[in-house]
Amino acid sequence: MSEQDKHKKRMQAQKEKVDERIAQATEERGILIVITGNGKGKSTSGFGTVARAAGHGLKAAVVQFVKGTWPCGERDLLQQVGVPFHVMGTGFTWETQDKDTDIKAATKAWEQAKIWLNDPSIDVVLLDEITYMLTYKYIDLDDVIETLQNRPVNQSVVVTGRACHRAVIDIADTVSEVQSRKHAFDAGIKAQKGIDW
Repeated sequence: MSEQDKHKKRMQAQKEKVDERIAQATEERGILIVITGNGKGKSTSGFGTVARAAGHGLKAAVVQFVKGTWPCGERDLLQQVGVPFHVMGTGFTWETQDKDTDIKAATKAWEQAKIWLNDPSIDVVLLDEITYMLTYKYIDLDDVIETLQNRPVNQSVVVTGRACHRAVIDIADTVSEVQSRKHAFDAGIKAQKGIDW
C-alpha cells in the first residue's frame, strides 16, 4: 500500500469518527464559555468570539470590568459595527486604591451586564475580566450564577479573567485555561498598541 493510500485510509477513519460525533450533537442552545488562567490571550479570545459573531450578523454586547479610559483597539473596531460596550472605567483596582469607588463601578457594570443577559435579542455577551470582580467580592457570586443560569436559552456568554471561581467553571459548557510559558513583559518589553491593547 502506498503512503498516499495509507494516508487516505487514516483520514477516512478520522472523518467517520468526526462525522459520528457531529451527528450525535443535536442540542441547540447558547453556551457559557470560560477563558481563564495566567497566560496572555484571554480577552483576545473573547473578543475574537465577539468579532466572529458580529461577522455572522449576530448581535453581541461587551462589558469590560477592569478597563479604564485608555484606548482599546477591540472596542474601537467593534463599536464601528454596532457592538455596544459598557466600560467599568476605573482601571485596575491597585491603581485606584479606592475600594468603595471600585465596588460602585463594578456594580454599575454588572447591572448593565444583567440587562444584556436578560435580552433574548442579544446572541453573545462578553463579560471581559469579570473574574476579578468575583475574586475581590465587588459583585455577588450568587447573583452572577443565577443570572448566567437564567439567561435566554439561545444566548451564549464568554467569561474571561484569571482565577475564575469554581462555581462559574462548574456551570460552564466550555472551559479553556491559558497558561503562560513566557511573557514579553517579564523580559522588560513594554506593552504595545495593537498587540497588548
